[in-house]
Amino acid sequence: MQNKTEKIASTHLGKKSTGSLSYDPSLLVPIPRNENRELYKIDNDNLPFLGVDVWHAYEFSCLTSNGLPVTRVIKLKYNSDSEYLIESKSLKLYLNSFNMSSFGQTIDDCLEICKSIIEKDLSNALKTEVSINFLTDDTKRVQIFDEFENILNFVDTNKLKIEKFKESPQLLELELLSDEKEYYLTFDSLRSNCRVTHQPDFGDIFIYYKSNHHIKEDSLVKYLCSFRSEFHFHEECCEMIYKRLYDVLNINKNGDLFVCALYTRRGGIDICPVRWSKDCKNMAVPLIDTAQYARKSIKQ
Repeated sequence: MQNKTEKIASTHLGKKSTGSLSYDPSLLVPIPRNENRELYKIDNDNLPFLGVDVWHAYEFSCLTSNGLPVTRVIKLKYNSDSEYLIESKSLKLYLNSFNMSSFGQTIDDCLEICKSIIEKDLSNALKTEVSINFLTDDTKRVQIFDEFENILNFVDTNKLKIEKFKESPQLLELELLSDEKEYYLTFDSLRSNCRVTHQPDFGDIFIYYKSNHHIKEDSLVKYLCSFRSEFHFHEECCEMIYKRLYDVLNINKNGDLFVCALYTRRGGIDICPVRWSKDCKNMAVPLIDTAQYARKSIKQ
């Protein structure tokens, strides 16, 4: 049986769609964040994190008034304290509705008009401020997260046995340290499944924490692998991982935590959620900056 979130999210699921031949903001489907947050004891009115959702849409195209096609990559962002997130297929269909619509006589005019329209439509749908920018081959490219090290470098993979593939926080094992220590870890095999289409989602996850507790790396790998049979949106997975680590490390009392997931694109769109504790340094500034194209690995 579908829950409320899945019912809303499946608005376009299983329906033959050739896309609207004209601009159509009614295609956008906002999804409330609160249902999954309640399940994982994330207080929507007192979030344990700051955060941003960053999206890249690689297949945006429209026309000038003279019929000249204009094609760009869109980078958009909005804060994680918004009541809603956007359903990805609805965003794809909405952006496709620009394909045969004309905006402005020049390329610059066309893009300026489209930017204003898209920001307004998404902001209205999500009831929060949404910022977008168009990226080109001239956009500044930035390598990010170089300080993070592959977590498997700290694990004997020949002896590691992984058996649980449903989210299992009890897998996390801690040891107490005499002093606070910082950890920069990345795992390139995060996998979950879309809660609507059940298609697999793949990504790299980046975890920084400062604490007087150490999460044993083999246990953290097991925990991250336990998402392989979960069915959630990208943003939900990032928040679930953040909340589990936040709780076991007692970040509310002491320490810092940062979690970012860079997912591979599907359907011409990728989603990159970022969450960090309120006193933690934000290590995803270039990713959040819509004027830059920030990447880490070949998969993004």
